[in-house]
Order: sequence, then structure tokens, then C-alpha cells
Amino acid sequence: MIHVVERELAGRTLRLETGKVAKQANGAIWLTCGDTIVLATATMSKEPREGIDFFPLTCDYEERKYTVGRIPGGYVKRGGRPSEKAVLTSRLIDRPLRPLFPAGMRNDVQIIAMPLSVDMECPPDVLSIVAASAALTVSNIPFNGPIGAVRVGRINGEYLINPSYDQIEQSDLDLVVAGTKQAVLMIEAGAKFVKEEDLLTAIDLAHEVIKAQCDLQEALAQQVGTQKAEVPLFLPDPEILRIIHERMDNAIRQAILNPDKASRENAIEELKAEIVAQLAPEFPEREAEIAEAAEKAIKEQVRNLVVNEHIRPDGRALDEIRPITCEVGLLPRVHGSGMFTRGQTQVLTALTLGSVSEAQMLDTLTEEDERKRYMHYYNFPPYSVGEVRPLRGPGRREIGHGALAERALLPVLPSEEEFPYALLLQSEVLESNGSTSMASVCGSTLALMDGGVKITAPVAGIAMGLMTLDDKYAILTDIQGMEDFSGDMDFKVAGTAEGITAIQLDCKIQGLPRHVMQEALEQARRARLFILDKIREVIPEPRPHLSKYAPSIFTIEVDPEKIGDIIGPGGKTIKKIIADTGAQIDIQQDGKIYIMAVDQEAGKKAAETIQSLVAEVQVGQIYTGRVTRVIGMGAFVEFLHGKEGLVHVSHLRVPPVRRPEEVVKVGDEITVRVIEVDSQGRVNLSAINLDQPFDPSMARRHEEPRGTGRSQDRGGHRGGSAPSQRPAGSLPAPSKQSAEEEESLPKARFRPRR
Repeated sequence: MIHVVERELAGRTLRLETGKVAKQANGAIWLTCGDTIVLATATMSKEPREGIDFFPLTCDYEERKYTVGRIPGGYVKRGGRPSEKAVLTSRLIDRPLRPLFPAGMRNDVQIIAMPLSVDMECPPDVLSIVAASAALTVSNIPFNGPIGAVRVGRINGEYLINPSYDQIEQSDLDLVVAGTKQAVLMIEAGAKFVKEEDLLTAIDLAHEVIKAQCDLQEALAQQVGTQKAEVPLFLPDPEILRIIHERMDNAIRQAILNPDKASRENAIEELKAEIVAQLAPEFPEREAEIAEAAEKAIKEQVRNLVVNEHIRPDGRALDEIRPITCEVGLLPRVHGSGMFTRGQTQVLTALTLGSVSEAQMLDTLTEEDERKRYMHYYNFPPYSVGEVRPLRGPGRREIGHGALAERALLPVLPSEEEFPYALLLQSEVLESNGSTSMASVCGSTLALMDGGVKITAPVAGIAMGLMTLDDKYAILTDIQGMEDFSGDMDFKVAGTAEGITAIQLDCKIQGLPRHVMQEALEQARRARLFILDKIREVIPEPRPHLSKYAPSIFTIEVDPEKIGDIIGPGGKTIKKIIADTGAQIDIQQDGKIYIMAVDQEAGKKAAETIQSLVAEVQVGQIYTGRVTRVIGMGAFVEFLHGKEGLVHVSHLRVPPVRRPEEVVKVGDEITVRVIEVDSQGRVNLSAINLDQPFDPSMARRHEEPRGTGRSQDRGGHRGGSAPSQRPAGSLPAPSKQSAEEEESLPKARFRPRR
């Protein structure tokens, strides 16, 4: 049977339908909003997976280009690995759903959200979270939902619920909030220096819509009437847990209270082995269950120490940050480098600058042939946590952390017009004990400033934690690994002294009360300012110049109609410039030309060559050129690339000479002034009186010296006879003997020589 519910939310109708498609899945939802349609399915294995100590949940967001009427780019039309956007959306779906499954559940659960039609007014990513929640809610899969999800933007101080893609581009806030009717579970945001109180206002607005979305899902579930399945839950035996606490709490406490991560972990592993050895005779063939109970007892002891005694494993106060060290310029050959160390977390970030043509090309559902000039890659090698494992491509965690750090720095970067470079930052985690993503934000700031990139302000990040016990809670600043694993929240906040630029919240409990969020934001603000001071102590502002190993980029703007002159037939002209200079040249359709060269002189030479190709000849302007031909009446000089003019013999030297060969030969470099461009576009030049101001009368030819060897002057008189009358400013008319020479003059205006 088909069941449908719908409701108008934030000016758009949200429609949920089940029972029509994908009926063999445990739950399936056909979500419609505008012309956007998302199919979400939820499927659970019939039996639990054995030999694991975690909940095997998989969330996948599947992009199809047909949803926007496009054929995929590249050679592989079927598609391959998911795009970065698809990976980030999969994480967006996973993070708020995971805490709502029963503790101890071991059945595999797979969520697949697949947009089938995409309306740019209704982005499918946030709608996919709602569809996934609805699929779980109407299924028989145990789930403590539903949840809703909302995107909030802000334009000119006005908050927008679920803005379109165009509105997101104009917004100073891109906030995604997911949660239950009771509390917020997940936050993901990028912002342009938004204040904490403004962020809380946006979250409150989002939560009101989330409540309505949850009501809609509950109404649909009531129609369907599916009963939740009973699945086995693998929880520690309360009796084993009680015995461990009675016998080993003091030993657990001593093992936990160790400031060194490696020593603490070794002590805890030895203690867990001792606990298993002691209890195994009392509970035969239950070693795995004893080990899991020991793990839970350790986490409970950490929680008790923090919440009741305000004691952290490394002895810090709740709002205390680990010792910080900032270094720059460690890698002499890269374009900028910075290393940020906070306790036992250490990240090295390297900056590489390139031409805008090296920017990443995007081909997603919403972005076709778009360029991404700023990229950040986060790498987490196994040695950073003392482990051995094969090196593979980046996983979802690495892609997510890299995207968060990238988003944090984006608002402070100079525009492409101010800084015409592509920027690649790569953060290498050298040592990890919590909060490596925020350390990569700080390392990126150091690398950018060391590289001379004129960011508007330094950016720092901090990870906040939370531990609850009964009706008490403690907010932790700068959480380390054990506090993250044992705690209830991972709240990352990045920004400048002015405001927040990026935020990410994940909860392990079923929601975060507003007052706790407000306290955490304020505590994070104070920590951020402290870290920014540490960064400024090392490098107070970006270096005045780029690295000597960074490429120099010259920007030229030309008339787009002259791009063909620069490229030349079959690309011959541009290829020659590249071959002669070694520069990399990127020509944009709007007439902007970016010239990149490691050798600054080579870049200047390429720029001058291109400028000469498109330059207009100006009467009175002085140029340096090269003699290309010598004829009886003078010498032809190429003074701009592909542009020639004639220096009459009477304008070659003072006093005049009989023949041009007496002064110049082919290949000579000569400085000339343009004295005339005649009605046919022919250019006349002069090599004399260059130190004097230009006078249009200079176009008048000097008297030819007697005895030039010419049988007749242009007026028909011989040798010493008086010259014929002609208009001032014009060259003599050609004689019969010089007709061939005259014919060789350039006929078309500034036509390049071939």
C-alpha cells in the first residue's frame, strides 16, 4: 500500500511517500521538494556480524548526472569513485543517524540516498538526511529517531531556511543543522566571520523546522504501522562490569592519570590483559566479553574523573590548552611551510602556488566545469598513532577533515584578482593525540603567512569535548584522544578574532542542549584567541614577498578580439613564446592572460612579447626594434612583434647619408620614433632627434644629399636641382626605379610579417 504525507515548510512543500518503489528494502522513501526527488533506502542484515565491537552502519550518497540532464565528463561515462561532494554528503547523513541506534547493535545497516532529479532551488544533500531518517522511521530497523535536517543561510542580515544554490553563493553563512525534536545532534557550517550569538540564532531557527520535519515522519510511520524488529544487543554483562569496578578501579585510575599518551595506552593495555586473566576462570569462554567490559569500565572512570573531580588524564584544567609551539620556514624549497604542535598532536603543512590553470576542475551535480583554486588535503599516516597498516588512498575521514580545514581558511584568502594563483595546502599529521583537523587549520595559517599570501587575518581552530554523568556535565577545551573516545561530543570551531569561519559538531548522545552549546562556543572563542596570540608571536603578518622558488605571475588584460593574434595560426605564435621564455601562459576568454614563470625575467619577457603583439602603434612613441630589410630608400625595422615601419634614408642619421647600408644592416638593433601612420596604414619611422620632443613636422623628409647615385629624385629633377613641391608631412612619391621597393611597404594596418 502506498502512504503519503506532505507539509509546507519554509515556503516549499515537502512530500514523503513509501510503498511504491524499492519494496524489498526494509524501508524506502520517495522524497519530493520542488523538482528535487530523492530516493532513500534502509536495509538491515538478518543476523548480527560476529567478532566486532562496533555498530556496522554504512551511509552512501549516490550521484547520477542524469538528475541534472548531463552526461558525465571525462573518458569514463559510467562513473567511478564518488566525488568529494558525495563523500562529504555521505558523512553528513551518517553523523546524526549513528547515535540513535541502540547501543550494542551489531546487525549491518546500509543507508543509500540517491537523488533522481535535482532542482537547483532545492539542494538534495540536506533533503537526503531527511529521506534517510524517514526510511529508517518507517522500517522495522531499531532506530530512536526520527531526525530532521535544515540548511540556514544569511543575506544582508536576513536568515533563509533551505536557500537555493544561488542564495548560498551570496550568503555569509552556510549552516547545516540536524537533530531530533528534543535537541541538536549535528552541525556543519562555513561562515564569513559570524559571531557566536548569530550562529545560535540560526540554530534556533533551524530547530523549529526540524521539529516540523520530525512530526511529518512520525505521521507517516503511524500510517505504515511497521513494528520494530528485535535484534540482539551485545552489551557488557552488568555483573562482570560491577566486579571490575570493585577490584580494579584504583588500578584503572592510576593507568589513566598519565600525561604521556604512549605510556598511558601501554599501561591500559596491560591492565586490560590483567583484568581478562583474573576474570577468565570465573567466566569461562567469555574473554571477549570481559575485555569489552574492561573497556567500558575505563571509559566510565575517565568520565567520573572529569565530571565529578574535574581531573583530566593529563592533569590539565577543563579549559586549559596543551603547550603550543609554532614554527615556519622549515622546508626551504617549498613555497611556504608551517608546523603546529599542540601537546602530542603535530601537523606540518606545506603550501604550493601555481597558475590558475592548475586549479581543480569540478564536475558534480551542481558544478560543471567550475574551478577550485584553493585546495586543502589532509593526510593521516599510520605512524602518527604508532600503528602499522597499508598506505591507501584517502578515506572518508581524511576527506572530511581536509574539507573542514579548507572551509575554515577560505574567507581570509585574497581574491583571484588580487592574487592570481592556485593554492594547494597539504597537511601531514606527524603525531596524533586528538584534534588534528584543527591543528591543520593552524598549520595552514602558518604556511600561508610564511609563503607571503596576504590573508586578511590568521585563523585558528580548537576542538571542544563534553562529558555527562547523571544531571552533571563538563565542557573540555582542546580534547585529546582518550577524552574524545570516552566523551559525548566532538565540537570543532575555527575562526579569526572577528568571528567564526567553520564549525563541526558531532554528538554521541541523543542531542545537545542549547545552554551547553552556548557555553562550549564561548569557551572555544577564548581558546581561539589564545592560539591566535601564539601564532602572531611567531609570524605577526604575512611575509612581504613570495618565496624565491615560487613562480612569478604577471597578469595582462587584452581585448578579447585580439586573443587570436596572440595564439597565432595553429597556436604557432603562443607556442613560440612559451618555447623562447619557458613561461606557462594561461589565456582566459575574457581577455585576462596569466603568465607564470619561476624565472622572473623570463616572465617579463613573455609579458612584453604579448603586449607588443596587441599594442597599438602610437605616433610620437619611441621603440627599440630590429632591422629586417635594407632597401635603396631606407631600412625596414620591426619595432613591435610582427609590426614593421620604414626609416627613410634621410631619417637614419644627421648629417644624412647616401645609402642606408652606410648606417645599418639586417639584424641591427635600432631605436626609432613613429612619425607618421599614413592613410594606407603604413608606418614611417625616424632614428634622429629622439632626444627632442616630437613635432609632427618631423614627418617631412630631410633633403637628400647630392650624389646619392639615384638618376632622378622623386620630383623628376636630377642631382642638384630644386626638389619638387609636395604636401608637408608626406614622403616623396616613388620613382620608376623604386616602384618595386615601394610595393614592399606594408599595405595592411599593422599586419604581422609572414
